[in-house]
Amino acid sequence: MSAGLLLLLGVPLAGGVALGFVRRVAWAARLNVLTSLATLLLAGAAAARVLDAGRLDALGGALHLDAFNAFLVVLTAFMGFTTAVFSGPYIANEIAHGRMDRRRIRLYHAMFQLFLFGMLLGFVANDIGVQWVSLELATLATVLLVSIYRTPAAIAAAWKYFVLCGVGIALALFGIVLVFFASSQVLGHHEAALRWSELAAHAKAMDGHVLVLAFAFLAIGYGTKTGLAPMHAWLPDAHGEGPTPISAVLSGLLLNLALYALVRLKIVVDAASGGHFAGALLMGLGLVSLLVAALALHAQRDIKRLFSFSSVEHMGIMSFAFGLGTGLAAFAALVHMTAHSLVKSAIFFAAGHAAQAAGSQELARIRGLVALHPRLGWGLVAATAAIAGMPPFGIFTGEFLTFTAAMAAHPWLAALLLVGLLVAAAALFRHLQAIAFGAPPGGMRRVRAATWPLYLHLALALVLGIAMPQALAAWYAEAASLIAGAPFAPWGTTP
Repeated sequence: MSAGLLLLLGVPLAGGVALGFVRRVAWAARLNVLTSLATLLLAGAAAARVLDAGRLDALGGALHLDAFNAFLVVLTAFMGFTTAVFSGPYIANEIAHGRMDRRRIRLYHAMFQLFLFGMLLGFVANDIGVQWVSLELATLATVLLVSIYRTPAAIAAAWKYFVLCGVGIALALFGIVLVFFASSQVLGHHEAALRWSELAAHAKAMDGHVLVLAFAFLAIGYGTKTGLAPMHAWLPDAHGEGPTPISAVLSGLLLNLALYALVRLKIVVDAASGGHFAGALLMGLGLVSLLVAALALHAQRDIKRLFSFSSVEHMGIMSFAFGLGTGLAAFAALVHMTAHSLVKSAIFFAAGHAAQAAGSQELARIRGLVALHPRLGWGLVAATAAIAGMPPFGIFTGEFLTFTAAMAAHPWLAALLLVGLLVAAAALFRHLQAIAFGAPPGGMRRVRAATWPLYLHLALALVLGIAMPQALAAWYAEAASLIAGAPFAPWGTTP
C-alpha cells in the first residue's frame, strides 16, 4: 500500500500540471472532476487499510496515516470531488457574465488540484517541516485563486491573505526550530527529530519548557492559518473576494489542516511539560474567536463575509474542544470538524449561486431566494439552520458534546460557550429571514445551479446527527483516544 499513498499524492499533482495546459473549458472541467474522483477513490482505499491495520506508512515512515489523519484525508478528497463538480456550472456562469476568461480558468483548475495536493501532503506527512511546507504550498495556491478576478478588491484581499499568513507561517517556523532544538537532544540531529511518531513516543524525555515556548509561537503562526481571533483579519476578505468554490475549500479544508497541526503539537507539548499549557492556550483562543465572530456576524453586509465569520466561530469551538483534552471533547471536536466542513461548503455552494442570481454579494440585494429558486433557497435555509447548531444536524451533536465536556471540566467556561453560540445563531437567523423569504427584487434572475453537492453534504451532516454509523463512531473514538492519550469509548462502541 506504499504505492497507494504515493498515488494519492501523485494524482492531484499530475492533474494540476496537466490542467495548466488544457485550453478547452469543458474538457478542463471534466478532467478536474475525474482527477478529484480518482483522488477520492485512492483516499478511501488508504483509509480502509488504516481501519484494518491501525496505521499505514510509506517511504520509510516519511508518510504516515493513523486514525486521526486518515479520516481527514478522506474528508479532504471527498470535498475536493464535490467542489470540483460544483465548479463546472459556477464557472460557466462566471464566463457567461464576463468575469473569467480561458486563461484564468486554466489557472483556476491547475491551482485547485495543486491546493488538494498540498492539503493531502500536509495530512500524510510524518515530518513537521514537510507539513509546514505543504501548508504554505496550499496557501500560495489559494492566494492565486483569491486574486483570480483581478479586481482591486480581490488583489487587496489576496495580498492581505499572503502577508498575514506569511507572518504567521514565519512564526510557526520559529516554533518548529524550537521543537527541533528540544527533540534533537533526545533523538539526535536527523530526520527522526521532526517526525510526529517519534516526537509523540519520546515526548516525556524532552525539555518541556522549550516546547511550551515553541507552542506559543506555533499557536500564533498556525492560529493565523486556522482563522483564530485576533489573527483572523485575512479570512473574511479572502472568502469574500475569491471564487465561491475556493471559499468552500478554504473554510472546509485549509483551516482543518492548520488546526490538525496544532493538535498534533499539543499532544507532544502537554506530554513533555506534564501540564496543560497548550490545551489552555487553545481553549482561550477558541473562546475569544467564538465571541468575536458571534458579535461580528451581526454587522455583516456581504453574504460571503457573513459565512466567513461563521468559520471563525466554528474553528473557535473546535479549538476549545481540542484544548479541553478529554476523550469526549476530542470526539466532539472530530464530529464537529467533519460536520462543519460538509455544511460550510454547502452554504458557500448556495451563497455563491445566490450572489450570481442577484448580481451582487450584498445582503441587501439578495432577497426572496426561496420564491425565485426553491431548490437553492431551501438548501440555503437548511444549511444555515445546520451551521447555526440546530438539531438534528451533526454540528448540533458536536456542539452538544463539547458543551457536555466543558460542563464536566470547566462549568463557567461552558456558560461563555453557550452565550457565544446563542449570539451567533441569532445573527444568522436574522440575516436568513430576508435572504430566503419575501418577494425577490426585480434585478434577481435564475441561474444554472448544481444543487446536488449542496444536498449531498447536508444529507451526510444529517446522518452524523441522527444515525452515525457504528464504524464511523469507532473511528472517531480511536482518533479521540490518540488525541487524549487515554482509551475512549462513546456510546455503543467498545474501547
